[in-house]
Amino acid sequence: MLVSVVVPTLNEVGNIDDLLTAIFRQCGDSLDFEVLVADGGSTDGTIERVRAWEERADVRLVPCDGRRGLAGDVLQAAALARAEVVVVMDADLSHPPDRLPAIVRPVLDGSSDMVLGSRFVAGGGISGWPLWRLILSRLGAALAWPLTDVKDPMSGFFAVRRERLLAVDAQAAGFKIALEIIAGSTPSVRVSEIPIIFTDRVHGESKLGSAELTAYLHRLLVLAGGRISPGNAVRFAAVGFSGACVDLLSFQVLIALSAAMNTAHLASFCVATAWNYYFNARWAFAAETMHGKERAPRPYGRFILVCLLALGIRGGVLEAGVGMLGLAPLAAIVCAIGAAAIVSYLGLAFFVFPSADARVSHTVRWRVAAIGVVVYASMLRLLFLGLVDLLPQEAYYWNYAQHLDIGYLDHPPMVAWLIWATTGLFGDNEFGVRFAAWLGWFATAFFSFGLARQLFGRSAAFVSLLLVAVLPFFFTTGLLMTPDAPLAAAWAGTLYFLARAMIGGRRHAWWGVGVGLGLGMLSKYTIVLLVPAMGLFMLTDVQARKWLKRPDPYVAAMLALLIFSPVIYWNTENGFASFAFQGARRIEAAFRFSLPLLGAYAVILLTPLGLVAVLGVLWAHCEHLGATGDEGRRRVARFILIFTLIPLSVFVAFSLVRDVKLNWTGPLWLAAVPAVSAAILSIVENGAGFKRAAHRLSGSAIAIALVFYGLALNYLASGVPGIGYVVGLPTLPVAWREFGREAAGLAQEVRQETGQEPLMIGLDTYNIASQLAFYGSGDDRRTGNSVGRGIVGLPDLMYGYWHRPEALRGRPAIMISVKRRHIDVPVLDQHFAVLSEPREKRIDKHGTPAGRFYYRIGYGYRGADPAEGWEAP
Repeated sequence: MLVSVVVPTLNEVGNIDDLLTAIFRQCGDSLDFEVLVADGGSTDGTIERVRAWEERADVRLVPCDGRRGLAGDVLQAAALARAEVVVVMDADLSHPPDRLPAIVRPVLDGSSDMVLGSRFVAGGGISGWPLWRLILSRLGAALAWPLTDVKDPMSGFFAVRRERLLAVDAQAAGFKIALEIIAGSTPSVRVSEIPIIFTDRVHGESKLGSAELTAYLHRLLVLAGGRISPGNAVRFAAVGFSGACVDLLSFQVLIALSAAMNTAHLASFCVATAWNYYFNARWAFAAETMHGKERAPRPYGRFILVCLLALGIRGGVLEAGVGMLGLAPLAAIVCAIGAAAIVSYLGLAFFVFPSADARVSHTVRWRVAAIGVVVYASMLRLLFLGLVDLLPQEAYYWNYAQHLDIGYLDHPPMVAWLIWATTGLFGDNEFGVRFAAWLGWFATAFFSFGLARQLFGRSAAFVSLLLVAVLPFFFTTGLLMTPDAPLAAAWAGTLYFLARAMIGGRRHAWWGVGVGLGLGMLSKYTIVLLVPAMGLFMLTDVQARKWLKRPDPYVAAMLALLIFSPVIYWNTENGFASFAFQGARRIEAAFRFSLPLLGAYAVILLTPLGLVAVLGVLWAHCEHLGATGDEGRRRVARFILIFTLIPLSVFVAFSLVRDVKLNWTGPLWLAAVPAVSAAILSIVENGAGFKRAAHRLSGSAIAIALVFYGLALNYLASGVPGIGYVVGLPTLPVAWREFGREAAGLAQEVRQETGQEPLMIGLDTYNIASQLAFYGSGDDRRTGNSVGRGIVGLPDLMYGYWHRPEALRGRPAIMISVKRRHIDVPVLDQHFAVLSEPREKRIDKHGTPAGRFYYRIGYGYRGADPAEGWEAP
């Protein structure tokens, strides 16, 4: 059987004789080779050596112009090949010729369309490379990671059917043609990998340079579906530069006319956007075809979405530059325009005017979209971590960290430990409080990716990554520092290791289950709902039932309890207060039928489309469970259904008789996310009609969700230009810093009047007290003057543990509430010698109203006689 070997060369005189000798040594066993040397213009005698070989062996010299690099030379030679199977290998002896028979046989017998000689599979490796080459190779493979599942897409040693090779994009350039075949083939190519030991060249010099690397990066973007070219990049830069000048001029004029910064920012953005769209659509991204240019479609809706995405990032950079870095507005807007330009170019290239090449599969487009969404959402959250005021709950957990302990009344200690660690690094500010939540999201994403990959494959894993980035519950857990942030990471990790243990049969995964459960219980008790789900799965799944007779699950349970033991100890020392608070107290609460509210909360956490998708895949997996045939498919369906529906059923049952909270069901949807991802891919690959419409709707919904997050965060940070805050404190986390300044001013007045440090008392359960502690004490946030309403006899959660009334007698106090009725309660009179009348104070932010609060001043605090069970009206 004849096989054509294509060897691209450029000045390889020291290697070509040894290489050709070694290739022909592999002939035999019905295997024969012809060698086509594709020379890119050698000047060292390589051509003469090949000419000499033409006289005594089946060797042909193919002179090439080298204008499209190695890829172009290989394609030019392959067009002249006589065999149906072509091998491509380098001339520098790095690729071992003795592996030729192993590489070509799977292609010859039809078991593979393409075989790679891989350095990164078991048995493969690299010998003699310097560290920088190893790093560069790994980086190149990592950049190609979204486009292919092979481990060594950078390999230059492969066998492939000739028609597959010649079907490569005619514009392919650079030095990694194997990737062009793998990522650019329709239908997809069946690829296998065999191990090779790659050795560094002995003679000659590597041809790898900046031009080859640039061409490689460009082809990656093209293969990913972007309309990326040096031409449109230069045109976009020209348009962008002119637009930036228009933008800056407009901004500076408006600032000179005394416009507010956010007003000038939005107005100049709108002017520049109109300018940029006209010239980008007409010129920079005009549709290009092989036969010239044609008028491009005008996707106004997509363009507006991209502009709004850019606006979200731009606003964050501007506010961070001015508010956190202290830059002048003009310097900050320059940085903001640059950041928005990057978002705009990539959005235009991949979303508004994407490549129409049919070789770019929908699956690859979704993979690339996942990476884009993750990067955008991560950067958006990072920008606004320190710009948006803390929620009252976040301020409360910051108070936890100021009273560091191994347990607390209403939650386990993980949230406090994380805040203590990150504020130790970044200071007692919003960024420091939230940074662990931002990092924790990556753990959630990592384990969600791994779970989906186990259950449905790598493409579904990318879509899962996208969903975890964009669904509201998971987006907010990466932004807000509440117990749900570490809980989501621990829940995702536990599911990942459970799948590896109970579906994959991997014994060591039980250690991960134990650690995940233990850390989850240190975060929030609700993760114990996975335990009955684990038991039910092992009882109903024949293969998993074996674990009931093995020690591993029980060792995992002991490990989880060991990690959780600090909380157990704290409860034994405090009358099991936390367990009673989360258990008996909730059960003994007043009756309320809240099932509709639970459904409404699920809509908020997942979006309406997301909830419909989850319910749809759960129903579909119920059908899979009863189907005959593929046992593996039934096991996956059983896993998804049990680990979603068992925790959900507990919350549904509870909602029939008691009140529920918004965030309770959030982490349980992690088990269903991989199934939704697989369903999306199924629609992408096989859908038609209504299903195709659903696919387009899901893509639009993702973009709209990101736009909403960006605009919402900008609103929280700076309000509506020219209006301020339509909805402000206390409904949204805005103006709490201004609230703190007003409260600190009142404290200063009382301090001057009485000569004593006043107590600051928030008259709700913990919200006001927590914000007073964080924002109302000036630069010294550890003075401890915010003491909670427990000192006037009202329940106040952990504040009752931190502050004892008897130690505070005789001091003045300022009682504050955002609701007038909390100030007027008669119970306050008995605790002070003198009590002022209620007063009102307005809060302004950026010169516009953002809320109000009410306060009273008490003199001569007498102590407290707690009113058991009394609640503020």
